[in-house]
Amino acid sequence: MSEVLETKRKYVVAKQLLKAGTSIGANVKEAQSAESKADFVHKLKIAHKEALETEYWMDLMKHSETYPNPSTLLEDKLLSIKKLLNKIISSAKKKPEYKSYERNNK
Repeated sequence: MSEVLETKRKYVVAKQLLKAGTSIGANVKEAQSAESKADFVHKLKIAHKEALETEYWMDLMKHSETYPNPSTLLEDKLLSIKKLLNKIISSAKKKPEYKSYERNNK
């Protein structure tokens, strides 16, 4: 989607959409090596916030006449990502804390 925006010279939105969209995965990756459960949840919450920002930029494009509409497939995938992140966050909050060194030394 950001490539389409760049060809139409919509650089600001293209840059913001690219940054927010790729930040989701980067924060999930960081969460995988979290130092504690609180750190894990925090990083996933940041990923969820980035998903919300991505949704904002896509909504902005959808409601503007001069921007291309994001595909329904992209919107559906983003919705799935948001639901998955919410589920992981809520599940992680319910589980008791465990030390990462115990997990890595088994």
